Amino acid sequence: MEVEMKIRGLMMDPVTNMPIVILRDTSGDTVLPIWVGIFEANAIALEIEKVTTPRPMTHDLVKNVLFGLDATLRKVVVSELKDDTFYAVIWVEKGGEMVSIDSRPSDALALALRMDCPIYVEEQVLKTSKSTQTVSDKNVNEELKRWLEGLNDEDLGRYKM
Repeated sequence: MEVEMKIRGLMMDPVTNMPIVILRDTSGDTVLPIWVGIFEANAIALEIEKVTTPRPMTHDLVKNVLFGLDATLRKVVVSELKDDTFYAVIWVEKGGEMVSIDSRPSDALALALRMDCPIYVEEQVLKTSKSTQTVSDKNVNEELKRWLEGLNDEDLGRYKM
């Protein structure tokens, strides 16, 4: 079962100094942080802030290709979590046929923002992301979860949604 999520914001992990995309379910009960690379975070931030670049960035190119092919991005799904790595699938409709395309979650999210399509996370991913904590990490992860759930708009800085 898929749970609809929204991008709540983009921030830097205070411990690792890596960017985190914060997903929150539409009811506001569940928060899922996904650590992404600097370049991917920049692509997401550009779209969050509606910054236009002089030339198309990669995700803009993919958007333009889909439009040029008369294809529609129906949804993106964070579909798996294996060995601490998230996986995603982009669902494209062309001529009434649905096609699934493997993707990194950061690329899927950047594209979803550009094309204003829904974002989902498989329920099993949400469960696994909680259950894969080691006993020694459990307190740290619970602390991080409480911190993420307690974020307000000022904490998210200029990347809030």
